[in-house]
Amino acid sequence: MVQLSDLVDLGRYPIDRPGSSACARLIADLQRDLAADGCAVLPGFVHQDGVARLVAEADAVAGQGHRSFSRTNPYFSQDDSTLPETHPVRQFFGRSNAFVPADNFGPDSPLRAIYEHPGFMPFVREALGEPEDRFFRYDDPLADVIINMVEAGQGFPWHFDTNNYTVTLAIQNGESGGAFEYVPMLRTPADENFEGVARVLAGGSPLLRRLVLRPGDLQIFRGRYSLHRVAPVEGARRRYVGIFSFVEQEGMCGGVERTRQLYGRVLPRHYEREGLRADALRD
Repeated sequence: MVQLSDLVDLGRYPIDRPGSSACARLIADLQRDLAADGCAVLPGFVHQDGVARLVAEADAVAGQGHRSFSRTNPYFSQDDSTLPETHPVRQFFGRSNAFVPADNFGPDSPLRAIYEHPGFMPFVREALGEPEDRFFRYDDPLADVIINMVEAGQGFPWHFDTNNYTVTLAIQNGESGGAFEYVPMLRTPADENFEGVARVLAGGSPLLRRLVLRPGDLQIFRGRYSLHRVAPVEGARRRYVGIFSFVEQEGMCGGVERTRQLYGRVLPRHYEREGLRADALRD
């Protein structure tokens, strides 16, 4: 059985010691960063040996990734001809990458060992400043713990996340490219801010931020409200990123349309829970 110490640098990031002064200082630092722009990074959260384990796992399941090539808008929705042609809902961009679904990461998975460790979710929740009754693991059998796999020439265009809180772990970078770009807190639960989104899509937003994450870095990100993308990867080496998902409403699951796009299949649970959301934003 994989132990957390086999993966995480607990000396630097004592998530196994909740209530300690070291953990309290760490959480305070993360809260400051998240308040500033909806994003916080923990460099070297997973140590070198742990990264090697995660790369081996990613290589082993890479063949199970659902590769898709399509054009999508920032909301993963259909076109709406009732809107002006310049509206963000009507702006479609090429998307070409792959996701390895969650059902490939079983009980012995090192990636799942981090996500399901008893101290991990409370640590992330406290960093985000959320109460216990509004913070849950994503109840999606295909999407709670996944790997995003990007190969040469591929990337992920501008989009918002379905779930409010996305925690990503850089596992392996491509030879070049693959930077993470985002515009913090561009919309709110009550305001889509289509005008602001249109400025980003047109390349004219001064709010753009850019991150180059290294293998082992953990990122906590409010992806539901911050528009973001992954620049194209170059070279033969794949870019692997583990994604841990959390939501603010118990039982939330991915939408049918988006799930089919990302994973190539839909389960009965996706139909049963379609529309279960804590806000009325476009997906």
